[in-house]
Amino acid sequence: MHSLLPSDKALVPFVSVANMMRLVHAIGIETVLVELADVIEADFRRWDLFDKTPRIASHSKEGVIELMPTSDGEIYSFKYVNGHPKNMAQGLQTVTAFGLLAEVSTGYPVLLTEMTLLTALRTAATSAMVGKHLAPKGARTMAIIGNGAQAEFQALAFKAVCGIDHVQLYDIDPLATSKAVRNLSRSGLKVTACASSQAAIEGAGIITTCTADKQLATILTDNMIGAGVHINAVGGDCPGKTELHRDILSRADTYVEYTPQTRIEGEIQQMPPEYPVTEMWKVINGQAIGRRDARQITLFDSVGFAIEDFSALRYIRSKLTGTGLYQDLDMIADPDDPRDLFGMLQRSEKV
Repeated sequence: MHSLLPSDKALVPFVSVANMMRLVHAIGIETVLVELADVIEADFRRWDLFDKTPRIASHSKEGVIELMPTSDGEIYSFKYVNGHPKNMAQGLQTVTAFGLLAEVSTGYPVLLTEMTLLTALRTAATSAMVGKHLAPKGARTMAIIGNGAQAEFQALAFKAVCGIDHVQLYDIDPLATSKAVRNLSRSGLKVTACASSQAAIEGAGIITTCTADKQLATILTDNMIGAGVHINAVGGDCPGKTELHRDILSRADTYVEYTPQTRIEGEIQQMPPEYPVTEMWKVINGQAIGRRDARQITLFDSVGFAIEDFSALRYIRSKLTGTGLYQDLDMIADPDDPRDLFGMLQRSEKV
């Protein structure tokens, strides 16, 4: 009698949220962030190999749902991700995600995984990787304005990759700041809760903004920004959503992931099309200058790009062997004769 048990070809490893958390703890979160930053930087070095397109977005008044695809010619990846700021009021995540890797040669998937946690990790790792190239040398204090789901990941990434030892936190919701202070209490960082964004940026060489509201906001004004700082602008990531006053952009040297996407979604949507930006892969490859002097204001206009997700998926796949921290999903139909899909269905009726 024909068996309904799937063959090995039908099975795709799936990493659940529970197994992703177990994997991060098994490796160590700071180690994960350092290793992710290295993998992302390595993929930025081979930027030219990748398919690149702005993410495919479906916007609504409630938020956005996006697909983020790319391929290096051997492996294909995509991420499904949403951004719904109003979700928090309903006790829901503002961002959820899952992702897939597939072999280009056959089209067969080789990994399916949660990416809500993984996106937070890869976003923080990307920020810190860029900070390594752009932040002022010797910077040890970082301000984080917006203390929601991303804040602790950013703090730990900059600690592990850039050597930050002090974070100054501010959020319009004091409960968010209290949450971040509590979560970072065993991190080895000095953590200061601040009563205003102005207080948070005092003495900070790096300023991270990661707020969630879907609006043209002004989290930082021009008079708040002194010479020599690095701004890591994480929160602006869709049309109509920004965090910085445009006068800051007029004074800063701005660095981006993929210019066509950032012009639509980033802080630079406020600026004319000719506003100059530098793509980070050029800095990493020595084709463009990053930080050139102590007074320069550098701005990473971070919106998130598909190659970073590709890197994160590739990293997780490389870490799974021997862990057992995945489930095999029966996802791919695998008839004995590739031409006889209907026959496989027909025979299953008798089993």
